[in-house]
Amino acid sequence: MPMAAGSRVAPLAVPAAVAAAVALALPLAGLGLLLAVPGFDVAWEHDPAHFWLVLAAAALSAVLAHSLGNAACRRGDPRVFLVSLGFLSASAFLGLHALATPGVLLSSGNAGFATATPVGLVIAAVAAAASGGDLTGRRGARVIARAGVLRGAVLAASVAWAALSLTRTWPLDGGPVGQGEGPLVVLAIPAVLLFAWAVARYVRVATRLRSGLVLALMSAFVLLAEASVAVAVGRSWHATWWEWHLLMLAAFALVARSAHREWHEERFAGLYVAEGSRESREVTVLFADLAGFTAFSEQHDPREVSEMLNAYFAVAIPSVMDRYGGEVDRIIGDELFVVFNRRGDRPEHARDGALAALALQRETGRVADGHPGWPRFRVGVNTGEVLLTVLGTRGGRTHTAVGDAINVAARLQAQAPVGGVAVGGGTAARLPADWTRPLGELSLKGRRERFPAYLLRPEVIDPEAAP
Repeated sequence: MPMAAGSRVAPLAVPAAVAAAVALALPLAGLGLLLAVPGFDVAWEHDPAHFWLVLAAAALSAVLAHSLGNAACRRGDPRVFLVSLGFLSASAFLGLHALATPGVLLSSGNAGFATATPVGLVIAAVAAAASGGDLTGRRGARVIARAGVLRGAVLAASVAWAALSLTRTWPLDGGPVGQGEGPLVVLAIPAVLLFAWAVARYVRVATRLRSGLVLALMSAFVLLAEASVAVAVGRSWHATWWEWHLLMLAAFALVARSAHREWHEERFAGLYVAEGSRESREVTVLFADLAGFTAFSEQHDPREVSEMLNAYFAVAIPSVMDRYGGEVDRIIGDELFVVFNRRGDRPEHARDGALAALALQRETGRVADGHPGWPRFRVGVNTGEVLLTVLGTRGGRTHTAVGDAINVAARLQAQAPVGGVAVGGGTAARLPADWTRPLGELSLKGRRERFPAYLLRPEVIDPEAAP
């Protein structure tokens, strides 16, 4: 059972932590034993086994990088992105090592392919250490703003490394690098130190979030640090050499297993920066709902209702997302809930929301014109402060916005005319004066005070107005 923050360590926590530490230390102890007793360091040279083992590890790391990267882009989370960047680096450079298997691309090894894995581990260690730091506020925003550049830089570096290795261009024009040689040791030292620093930083994250995924990630960092040591000192085709391949595969498999055990909705929520800070932000929210939907559903076959909704959403969702940057929070039946400025990167979010609402009405209206019996949308838009957080647990979890501004938007939608858009005072104040006309002060259900509302005037608003 999770402990409250600041409480004492549960009696079972210390033995479990000691057992985990011993288990993680065993590979390093085994490596030391093999080096101390060379007779135990048996040789086994098998090219196909090497190729498929390395390729499997690279592929698993690539899957993690892709899954984490998608989650990072969807949520704008810098920690998840940096972790994905580390797995991307490990995957790209480990893939180069797979190609170094004799008979794949080259008949003999060279310095470039021999050192590809430790280079990838150093870059991964940098990303790991950075991911454990303070990524709230502007720091995290800068990371997300440069996400494409950082990802491109890692991929470009791996492509350049491959080109230099294949052409044997300086500084990668030498032969295979062996046990304990300078380049491997030089690369191992920063990798080990950075992974250790990452683990130390994640202790605070693990204490705050109590996430099994965080603990799995910390364990993976330990295994990758040990792999970096084994890369530097292992003898080719001997047990010490095979060990680092297995350590990397185990590290990726550990994180993949932990992520797989999480509920598929917001699988990486345990790593979110915003999950710890429960970030507040001013956003604009849009609610769209079909007037007369209940009556339509009662009179038509469910298949017809489904076809109608899909026809509407096929044009409504692109209308709010593609140009105006809205993010669909959820769809419930005929109701569409969209948030603008979820990541804090759209300062004109009120304008975005208003124009997106008009675009939604315009596009769904065209669909309705071809189906006279179909109900039409009413839309409400409101601007205000919300809390962005993860709600729920395994079996039902979602990253959503919570706050009175959302309730007001839903009430505004109910007051809007069919085919029209009602906006709150906070939204209207950020729009040109001639874009709206007063709807009056509405008495909204659940609120004591009356609420000023306005109607958007599509006849005076340029549909091509820049968001």
